Amino acid sequence: MTGNPTSRDEAHFRHLYSADPDPWRFRTSAYEQAKYQRTVASLGNRRFRSGFEVGCSIGVLTRLLADHCDRLLAVDIVEAPLASARMACADQHWVRFAQMQVPLDWPDGAFDLIVLSEVLYFLSPADIAKVADRIRATLDAAGVVLMVNWRGRSGDPCTGDEAAQILIDETSPWLSALLQHREEAYRLDLLCRQSQRKEIGS
Repeated sequence: MTGNPTSRDEAHFRHLYSADPDPWRFRTSAYEQAKYQRTVASLGNRRFRSGFEVGCSIGVLTRLLADHCDRLLAVDIVEAPLASARMACADQHWVRFAQMQVPLDWPDGAFDLIVLSEVLYFLSPADIAKVADRIRATLDAAGVVLMVNWRGRSGDPCTGDEAAQILIDETSPWLSALLQHREEAYRLDLLCRQSQRKEIGS
């Protein structure tokens, strides 16, 4: 593994957002916009009963995901971006926001869509394994897990490829890939329960 062996904490992100309310240029980057379109397209025409988005930041992707969900809970580790996210989705009354530190915090209930977009590599391998346990407990029988990970290198606990592979390995007894897409800059993995994959393939 590369970088810091411990997960990025709340103070790390609080510092980022205090310096810039949109530190990754989610609103203005052509790269981000194209990636969001690919992310949402990977879900096809399916409508989800209950979605959960980890690391929603200022809510740009949240707004797009909301059009596919009857209910959507979006969370972030710090409060600062959530104010912008609430404003971005103010007309989408079925979207809720909360401050949570995943995997320590995790909502109750069952979800048929769990989205981990550009968040896993901020976590240590041990915490990614805990995320896998949380998913197993809350992903319903027909649910899917959508991961998007940047493939560059930084001082974060994992690279995007490492983080994705850890989650895939940790969930391999019960999840398998429904769709995998690779770009030079990022990767997208859509996972489903193996029983569901058999039904889709039959």
